Amino acid sequence: MSAAGKLGLIAGGGDLPAEVAQRCEAEGRAVYVVRLEGFADPHLIRWPGADFGMAQIGAILKALKAEGCAAVCLAGIVNRPDFKSLKPDFKGATLLPGIVAAAAKGDDALLRKILSLFEAEGFAVEGADDILGGETLAAGPLGRISPTPEQLDDLRKALHVAEKSGELDIGQGAVVCDGLVLAVEAQEGTDAMLARVAGLPADLRGATGALKGALGKAPKPIQDLRVDMPVIGPRTIELAAAAGLAGIGGVAGRLILIDRAAIIAAADRLGLYVWGETR
Repeated sequence: MSAAGKLGLIAGGGDLPAEVAQRCEAEGRAVYVVRLEGFADPHLIRWPGADFGMAQIGAILKALKAEGCAAVCLAGIVNRPDFKSLKPDFKGATLLPGIVAAAAKGDDALLRKILSLFEAEGFAVEGADDILGGETLAAGPLGRISPTPEQLDDLRKALHVAEKSGELDIGQGAVVCDGLVLAVEAQEGTDAMLARVAGLPADLRGATGALKGALGKAPKPIQDLRVDMPVIGPRTIELAAAAGLAGIGGVAGRLILIDRAAIIAAADRLGLYVWGETR
């Protein structure tokens, strides 16, 4: 159990927020969930918390303090908003110009600005991977399948492309097949990128029974790893298989696993490798 006290979970979309809340529950750690409207999964209602608009910064801070939260964790998918359409409260209105200015410099500058707001209010900031007990991809194979040397070449190129893309604050993932870059993740996210790959001509990618190519996911070199570390789960495996890919990989220790056992089961069933690359 973390020594940081009650956790305020700022929850976006996807499975990660529920994983964090479940881990807190299992360890007996109190948690309060700030469910961001339009993003957070409805199932998060099972934990104490409330719904907030993205620009209700004053209300969010007030609730976290009233609940006695000592730390916050930002987890889940939150797409960049149309700032003109936001309806900030008074605190949000005073802070929004600085947030918009940070957003103009890129997603990572925006995230650092948001983290600094919580830290300035006295909250510790915790990474989801720390709360989950270091549930990240280890070096080598995860599951019974290991990549061939040729498959590793594709994966390493995909990771290189993802890292170079991250230097430009574009995204965290890339797909390479037979040395050809098929896709680079941008604002659409990993699931949509894999769906895009699945729609490419069959001669460019693998197929059921003849899987080839790799999805590589790597954190942006400039990002704060307490937030927005790359994530994969069982659905990632399913979508990669549907796109004809032979496997998925990431930088060891820098790729969060959502339900490790389910990832292994899906990869073994579908014949995909999952590989942790050392750096």
